[in-house]
Amino acid sequence: MGEYSKALEYYEKANQIDEISLPPTHPLLASSYSNIGGVYNSMGEYSKALEYYEKSLKIREKALPPTHPNFGSSHLCLAACYEKMGDYTAALKALQNAYKIQEKTFQEGNQAFASTFSLYGRVYRSLKEYSKALSYFEKCLAIDRKTLPENHPNGAVAYSDIGDVHRLMGDYERAMAFHQKALNIQEKVKCNPLDCATTYMNLGETYREMNDYTTALTYYQKGLKIREEKLAETHPDLAVIYHSMSKLYFSTQKYSIAMKYVQQAVEIGQEKLFSTHPHLIEYRETFEKIRKKQ
Repeated sequence: MGEYSKALEYYEKANQIDEISLPPTHPLLASSYSNIGGVYNSMGEYSKALEYYEKSLKIREKALPPTHPNFGSSHLCLAACYEKMGDYTAALKALQNAYKIQEKTFQEGNQAFASTFSLYGRVYRSLKEYSKALSYFEKCLAIDRKTLPENHPNGAVAYSDIGDVHRLMGDYERAMAFHQKALNIQEKVKCNPLDCATTYMNLGETYREMNDYTTALTYYQKGLKIREEKLAETHPDLAVIYHSMSKLYFSTQKYSIAMKYVQQAVEIGQEKLFSTHPHLIEYRETFEKIRKKQ
């Protein structure tokens, strides 16, 4: 968490200088706002992130030609933020805007498309349109494999995402195979620890659905350890793992422990997410399910 606070402090100081020294529609000022938005997004402060991303986009709309790559990046940042906020319609609209610009700017198969396809996959996964999600994640992986080294961390993220969709489609054997591919890369090269945490989390989910609760718990705890070390205690990504652990303990009829974890998830969700966010709705449903068993 300290890393994000330091980054935010640095970017805000730079932004103060930029606001004084640059004209209000200067492209560098747009980049400055985008950097601040990126840190807030990583911190789980999605409303603040959105505010800065929108400031950045407004400047770029005035200062840049409509097919400039940075213009596309702005729409991509907005899409990522909307996806985290649970506004999937807005996320898809922003993605369509980004993709249109990228099509005019880059050749087919350019690495820039990988992020766009990955985000499309995440949105469609959240919308439970798993075939579409899988198709986009596979497109992302295909680009990563052509444009990046064999054991690049981005490839691991794509493998884990594909594995997660296979889990959601009930194909646990394939899910495990892709998660293992992700883990093999992440154990060999230096990766973002939070990406490793997501792989552990996805493995935990797969084992839980296969009713192997002991192994599931081991992976949840690995993921939780990293997220608790790297994120603020009210970060929405912690709520996700607390909710998964509550479902595990519910399945093993340990209702008091399940209640402890789901309460943590609900508290974070109520503080950080809109009341209509699908995650918060799900946390509350799980809470009620557990409450009825106590």
